[in-house]
Amino acid sequence: MKNPINFNGFIQVAIIVNDIETAAMEWSELFGVPTPEIRVDPPRENPDLTYRGKPAFYGLKLCNIQAANFVVELHEPDTNDSTFREFLLKHGQGVHHLGFEVGSRRDAIITELEEKGYKMRTVGYYPGSSWTIVDSEDKLGVNLNIKPVR
Repeated sequence: MKNPINFNGFIQVAIIVNDIETAAMEWSELFGVPTPEIRVDPPRENPDLTYRGKPAFYGLKLCNIQAANFVVELHEPDTNDSTFREFLLKHGQGVHHLGFEVGSRRDAIITELEEKGYKMRTVGYYPGSSWTIVDSEDKLGVNLNIKPVR
């Protein structure tokens, strides 16, 4: 790639789980850290979020466990269509994506990945940043999350 993803930008491992409360306790015990607070995002209309090119409407329970220079992020999806629900139905629990912060190269990387045939599964914007889930399961065994900044 002309715009390779730098390993120094590795920031996240996101895992889809059936029961976030149990998973958070188990991961915390494994790492010897406090159990993180679980955030519950109910389904809502969000014009800055798409799933497979259409407006997304889904809820999610999530939490972060800090691990050195990256986070282990746990996601429990609701029953609405989302990249997280799609993964759970297709694979069961497991690693949904690896997250990389790429700075100002975000658009160039996304463009190059699209030219290589990768589809953008989910795109979300929020104040000061964005996140893009690249549908790369079939080729890489895991999706990618490309972020300009954390």
